[in-house]
Amino acid sequence: MEERETLQRIVSTLVNKNDEIHNFIDMLNHTISNVQVNSSNAISELDEEFDGLYSVLHEMKGSMANTIQQEEARKIQALQDQLSQCSRALEGSEELLELAVQSLDIKNPVDLLEAARQIKDSVTVASAFRLSLKPKVSDSMTHMMVDFALEKRMLQAVKFLPVPKAPEIDVAACLVADNCITISWRMPEEDSRIDHFVLEYRKTNFDGLPRMKGEQHWEVVDYIKATQYTLSGLKFDTKYMNLRVQACNKAVAGEYSDPVTLETKAFVFSLDSTSSHLNLKVEDTYVEWDPTGGKGQEKIKGKENKNSGQNLLLKSNRRSNTASPKRSTNSPRTSARGSRDRFAGESYTVLGDTAVESGQHYWEVRAQKDCKSYSVGVTYRNPGKFDQLGKTNSSWCIHVNNWLQTTFSAKHNNKAKTLDMPVPDRIGIYCDFDGGQLSFYNASSKALLHTFRTKFTQPLLPGFMIWCGGLTVSTGLQVPSAVKTLQKSENGLGGSTTSLNNVA
Repeated sequence: MEERETLQRIVSTLVNKNDEIHNFIDMLNHTISNVQVNSSNAISELDEEFDGLYSVLHEMKGSMANTIQQEEARKIQALQDQLSQCSRALEGSEELLELAVQSLDIKNPVDLLEAARQIKDSVTVASAFRLSLKPKVSDSMTHMMVDFALEKRMLQAVKFLPVPKAPEIDVAACLVADNCITISWRMPEEDSRIDHFVLEYRKTNFDGLPRMKGEQHWEVVDYIKATQYTLSGLKFDTKYMNLRVQACNKAVAGEYSDPVTLETKAFVFSLDSTSSHLNLKVEDTYVEWDPTGGKGQEKIKGKENKNSGQNLLLKSNRRSNTASPKRSTNSPRTSARGSRDRFAGESYTVLGDTAVESGQHYWEVRAQKDCKSYSVGVTYRNPGKFDQLGKTNSSWCIHVNNWLQTTFSAKHNNKAKTLDMPVPDRIGIYCDFDGGQLSFYNASSKALLHTFRTKFTQPLLPGFMIWCGGLTVSTGLQVPSAVKTLQKSENGLGGSTTSLNNVA
């Protein structure tokens, strides 16, 4: 009797389990149907959303629909896998149910006991009792729904954004100093929708408004967030610079501001090949020592310099594959050589090709590490061909000698003053022609090295003498602000502490 009751409980349990599985199968089928319906609904809603957008968004539709279909396929596959498992479990459970029902008809207690034991063991391992009767995925597709209301509003906002007004450049706040230009501007009225500004600039030799022809192309600085910008590291090889600014929002750029023209004062010169020693090869802005003593170079009157020397190089930091900027016809350019012969003997000299006749000017010189001896300074136009910088009353220079031990001195009229300070890597030369002042600076720290005070009676030319080594010349530089400050301080104290201030 006990075995029969056990079998009866098993039969009841199997019937209940089979009903649960049937119900779960129906639910899975219904879920599959819902996934399909909801997927179709999601695609329909997607279609409606895309219909409300601009045609540029149309290509997104296929990708998003494909994602929904992939999600549909994934869910259906997961549910179909569960469905297959349930079907197999149900088939096994039905076989056990039929076997259990048949076993109830066994009359022999021994056979009944054996049948009950086998059925019990089979039920214990039946897959129907290991099934999770919860769908692995839901039929919801709400996470695949789309709402382009925000995008529509954004597109409408972009469409109706007004064109920004042209900025106004504040000329009084613009600053030109130290080969930098700081330009400031403001909007004619407050506009919170401005995203950034675009600055354009170009060099010119003409004052006033930009010209249509014969001008360089505009250089662009984009995505400026502030209403001020500093252009640094400029080469002022022209007299002026045009600048203009436009404001941009997320959708459109406005009109450019009225352009302004700022003066960019700087002293620009090249090395004059007609003024160089025969041992020096000159090409625009640099000069090289020729170890052959002039052979292979331009022959002057069929003669060759027999002096030998070591490799020597003087070159400008503008040395490149590009040609040097053209000079203005108003530039005070004067041929340094005139009718005389070039330098000869031990006057290993080259002059600049542009004379200083007035105003304040600044340029720099850098010595190469292997430079054994060199002089940098100024001279009147027509030094003798055997003259050396600083050894005449018409030339002023700083001289560095590194042959045995380093000596550093200021020279004029064949008199020297030893400078008790380290030789800088780069020397700045400041010439105030009208004020009768020639000063030399550490170009990096702007510390004053030496000042000559005199009354210049003739135009001055930059001069360079080199032996065994090389120099680098930087022109197109403005007088640095630090130098101007030092000059004001020095003049305020009533003079320089340096000597050799001979009047030529």
